[in-house]
Amino acid sequence: MPLIIVAIGILALLILIMGFKLNTFISLIIVSFGVALALGMPLGDIVKTIEAGLGGTLGHLALIFGLGAMLGKLIADSGGAQRIAMTLVNKFGEKNIQWAVVAASFIIGIALFFEVGLVLLIPIVFAISKELKVSILYLGIPMTAALSVTHGFLPPHPGPTVIAGEYGANIGEVLLYGFIIAIPTVIIAGPIFTKFARKVVPESFTKMGSIASLGEQKVFKLENTPSFGISVFTAILPVILMSIATIITLLQKTIGFEDNSLLAVIRFIGDAGTSMLISLLVAIYTMGIARKIPIKTVMDSCTTAITHIGMMLLIIGGGGAFKQVLIDGGVGDYVAELFKGTSLSPILLAWIIAAILRISLGSATVAALTTAGLVIPMLGQSDVNLALVVLATGAGSLIASHVNDAGFWMFKEYFGLSMKETFATWTLLETVISVAGLVFILLLSLVV
Repeated sequence: MPLIIVAIGILALLILIMGFKLNTFISLIIVSFGVALALGMPLGDIVKTIEAGLGGTLGHLALIFGLGAMLGKLIADSGGAQRIAMTLVNKFGEKNIQWAVVAASFIIGIALFFEVGLVLLIPIVFAISKELKVSILYLGIPMTAALSVTHGFLPPHPGPTVIAGEYGANIGEVLLYGFIIAIPTVIIAGPIFTKFARKVVPESFTKMGSIASLGEQKVFKLENTPSFGISVFTAILPVILMSIATIITLLQKTIGFEDNSLLAVIRFIGDAGTSMLISLLVAIYTMGIARKIPIKTVMDSCTTAITHIGMMLLIIGGGGAFKQVLIDGGVGDYVAELFKGTSLSPILLAWIIAAILRISLGSATVAALTTAGLVIPMLGQSDVNLALVVLATGAGSLIASHVNDAGFWMFKEYFGLSMKETFATWTLLETVISVAGLVFILLLSLVV
């Protein structure tokens, strides 16, 4: 019975968002109340549960997410992202242009959220395509593959960051294992998948595409942008700080050396919140003050970044509220009981549930959060690596993006594709990322 209630709740969510065109956050809160009532939760507990879910999710995420948005905006507004892209294109040369786009998108994708990275990189990719007379989609698929993989697997992106907090996984481990999985996944989903797509829908590689909807783009003269080294360093500094702390902690566990105040300091600096704050302060200097940009202009960029993510934060909070209703309403325990004694790995189970919810709901983050509500009660029965469960949930939440996902429509419009062509390129690309990611996660689970 609880699963039927959840299924009806998800169906109601789809109808509210797609049928009645209601805001996603409002729809999530309405469905959370409805599902809580249907599950027979005491009336006095429902509001407290929704508040706890919303507050608990945002409490963990707001700091990392907010600082991350500001960091990405500073790199974009200073021309750092353009410098990274153009330098790599020049270094790799015309023959290896796809690999240049993959490398640039991967580095920029670490610092920028998917939609921001897409809007920033598409004009650059269009300009390169025009100059070299190559298909826009030939460069577009590797670009979106790299952005999508970093979005799904690497903190400080919302999905992996939120889920790491929900599962109680070490965010540094998620980042480290995420990198190991992300690199081969990008290679398969980018340049290799492009060759396959070219055979399946050759006509889509002749389309011109249009970025008129993006309006006037800020284009910098390269000499007016920060240096390549400084731009890359600023973009990946949070990754460096978190990775150092994680590697040292893993070494300590393996070798077993004594804890001391130096290790405590390294762990403090490598904490996601601290490393994001340090990175933002570095970016304010490298992308602003060092280049004689007035501090007011730099702070305006930070303010703009926060206004752009306000609604996204609320939607994630709404997803957290729905997740908490599933846990407190006993649905998670019911699912745990259902799979008690099963030989199915929690990694595989998390991926399957996230994949079903992603196809139903469209939003990767909401699918991942709802999955957490169903999977958390099962984790107590298993000694599985929590970082890998986080990555499996992220992989599942990327699968088969279609008409209920904003990314589907952005890709279709920018690259000038028909519905059939978008399904054969974008939807298939997201599925390749999801399945390849799962395969590499399962292989990694044999080692860690």
